[in-house]
Amino acid sequence: MNYLFPLFTVIIWGGNSIVNVSSVSLIEPSAMSFFRWFFAMLILTPFCLPAVIKARKTIRPYLAKLAFLGLLGMVLNQSLGYYAGLTTTATNMSLITALVPLLSIFIAVPLLGKRLSTLSIIGAVISITGLAYMLGSGDLLFMLDQPVTQGDGLMVIAATVYATYCVLLKRWKMPLSSWQLIYMQGLFSVVMLCPLWLTSQSLLPTTESLPLIAYAAVGASIIAPWMWVKAIDLIGAESSAMFMNLLPVVAASLAALFLDEKLQSYHLLGGIMVISGVMLAQIKLTDKKPPAAPDLKPVNSKL
Repeated sequence: MNYLFPLFTVIIWGGNSIVNVSSVSLIEPSAMSFFRWFFAMLILTPFCLPAVIKARKTIRPYLAKLAFLGLLGMVLNQSLGYYAGLTTTATNMSLITALVPLLSIFIAVPLLGKRLSTLSIIGAVISITGLAYMLGSGDLLFMLDQPVTQGDGLMVIAATVYATYCVLLKRWKMPLSSWQLIYMQGLFSVVMLCPLWLTSQSLLPTTESLPLIAYAAVGASIIAPWMWVKAIDLIGAESSAMFMNLLPVVAASLAALFLDEKLQSYHLLGGIMVISGVMLAQIKLTDKKPPAAPDLKPVNSKL
């Protein structure tokens, strides 16, 4: 039963890739980014604001860090995802997003002082090879003949930004609850997204876009984070993280079902290589020390 929490979280986030692509014909990315967090904060305010006001003295020293985290995780990462949806597929988006755990391992080297394991390097080579194979439609050397599409390039940047966000969130441990962290970052993101929203040709959402905004604001921004935190509490961070490897599978299946995206052999092979490389890089080897020899002391015996 506990494993349903991370599973449903991955399903919701996989569905959000479908929302990213579906929304491009109904609402501008700038407006979609803004309304997602505007409505999410509107819903969370009655529940979170009293606790935030009560903890304002604790929160105040961390405002700059919370603003920067909001810029990375909620403004740049998600805005880039919506703009990427203009020129790439939901399948490609999900497979590139699957690289986040791998990128986090490498970004943690300078930011957290972590060491790279041999498995991490091997996993990176496998994942990057698989990604190149997929993006090149089966041609590993495609970049010599043609550049990466704009949408795929934006998703690579988005994945790097979010990996940095994850590492910084671990480095900047704050004495705040999970909802306080989400709420404060969300407030800053709404403020930072306002100028982008004002550049939209239509400042009001269309009727057709409202269900997509609702899914992103409620499902992907409120329900999924809550379920993810619950999963970490119940089964642990490492076990929960393994479920993220299912994200491309879920997103690709939903894209084939709802967007009529056709899965090609290079998607399957490249996707398997990406996921396998990420899983390999996540394996932690423990040094097995030989058991200490028993302390053999002379026994005093009276003969």
